Amino acid sequence: MKPQPSIGETPSPSREEEQAEVIRRLEEDIIFGRFAPGLRLVEDTLMQRYDASRHFVRQALFQLERQGIVLREKNIGATVRFYSADEVRQIYEVREMLTRQAALMISLPAPSSLIEQLTELQRQYCARADAQDLRGIHEANDAFHVALFSACGNPYLVRSLQDYMNLTLPMRAKNLADREGLALSRRQHELMIELLKGRDSWALAQLCVDHMQYSKSDYLGRIAEDESKR
Repeated sequence: MKPQPSIGETPSPSREEEQAEVIRRLEEDIIFGRFAPGLRLVEDTLMQRYDASRHFVRQALFQLERQGIVLREKNIGATVRFYSADEVRQIYEVREMLTRQAALMISLPAPSSLIEQLTELQRQYCARADAQDLRGIHEANDAFHVALFSACGNPYLVRSLQDYMNLTLPMRAKNLADREGLALSRRQHELMIELLKGRDSWALAQLCVDHMQYSKSDYLGRIAEDESKR
């Protein structure tokens, strides 16, 4: 029988919790720009940084490779995934098509239960933004969009959208700390909720597509700036 912690003693995390924590910390280091695109991810360095075993570090690298933000190559190892300007445009083209289709499939006016759910998620998003909690902003933002697009009624479309949301994380996460970008995002979320109360599906779909353009343009601008310095 597994020994029970004493009263007042904090129970030790399970292996699953330890693994999840390493994945979370590595993901944050990448998506929030602490690890630059193209940086080589050395296992020994990551083990020391996260106080984790080699097994947990390797599993984290495998998980983030599946998400598309880590690249593993023979004789090179793992690196932070770098996307060219053309790749960024192509990825966003697909995400925009999926987003528009999902938005058009949402029945309007939306049920009050969806409006209430999104209003609460927006409240959480604004609270995280006011607290400058980057991880909380990221999680609340994605929860808002998953809840919105789940209303399209097609779980396979929603899953595809989530895959592309993950793929664009390194491109959009830096804007979580950008006051102008955050203010625009908050206004657009509120307008999405208002449009869900009406009947203009095309206006909703266009707003959802427009919502992605700030981070896309910013990332492309950073690529162009880096290339001009070479």
